[in-house]
Amino acid sequence: MTMTTATTIMTTEAGAPPEPLRRFCWDIQSMVELADDPREILMIGRDLMARLVAQDDWLPDAFARLDGAPFRQYQLYADQMTRFTVIATVLGPGAALPLCAQPVWELAGVLRGEVARQRFALPEGLPPTARAAAKQLMAGMVDAFVAKDGDGLAIANGSATAPAIHIEVHGAEIGGLARHAIDPDGRSGVFTTAYANPPDMPAWDILTIQARIVD
Repeated sequence: MTMTTATTIMTTEAGAPPEPLRRFCWDIQSMVELADDPREILMIGRDLMARLVAQDDWLPDAFARLDGAPFRQYQLYADQMTRFTVIATVLGPGAALPLCAQPVWELAGVLRGEVARQRFALPEGLPPTARAAAKQLMAGMVDAFVAKDGDGLAIANGSATAPAIHIEVHGAEIGGLARHAIDPDGRSGVFTTAYANPPDMPAWDILTIQARIVD
C-alpha cells in the first residue's frame, strides 16, 4: 500500500497500518486496558495524540477524501471489545458536524488545517448553551472531552477555503449509534455516525497492529 501527500511518500506492507498509526493504536489499547478512569486515559492519551498528529505524512489518501460531501468520517481502528474506536473526520471548507450529544470520552487531534471545537449544554426543547468559548485548534494541536450531563460537542472546520482532518478516539464504538442532536433553534433530532470506508479499506484491528511493533 502506498500513501502520498503533497510532500511525502510513505510505504507500508499490504494490509498493515502506517507505523505511526500502528504504534498509536497499540498504545491506546494498552492504556484502555490498564487505566482506572477516563480522565487518566485522556491525560496520558493527549501526549499519544500529539505525537500522532505531529507529522502529516501517514494517513492513506483513501481516508482523506470528501468526494463532494461536506464531511466524511472513516474508521481507522476497531477495538474487538468495542471499548474505543479511532476515526478520521474530513471536513470540507466551512463544514461542520451536527451538534450532538457526546455520551463517551473523546480524544482529538488536528492532522491538517484548523478545527473549532466547543462544548454545549443541550437542554431538551431549548437552544444549545455554550459551556465555554470555542477552541481554535491548528494542525498538531490536541483536545479532550469528558462526557458529563448529556453535553454536546460542536466540531467545525475553522477555514472557509481549505479542508481539515480531525483524528478522534471515542470511548466506545460510535459507528451506527444514533445520538441526540439539536439545531441552533433548539429542535431535537438524531445524528448517526456512518463510516465512509471503501470496501477494500476496512478499519484495522488488533491482529494487524500487533503483527509488528517498532520501538
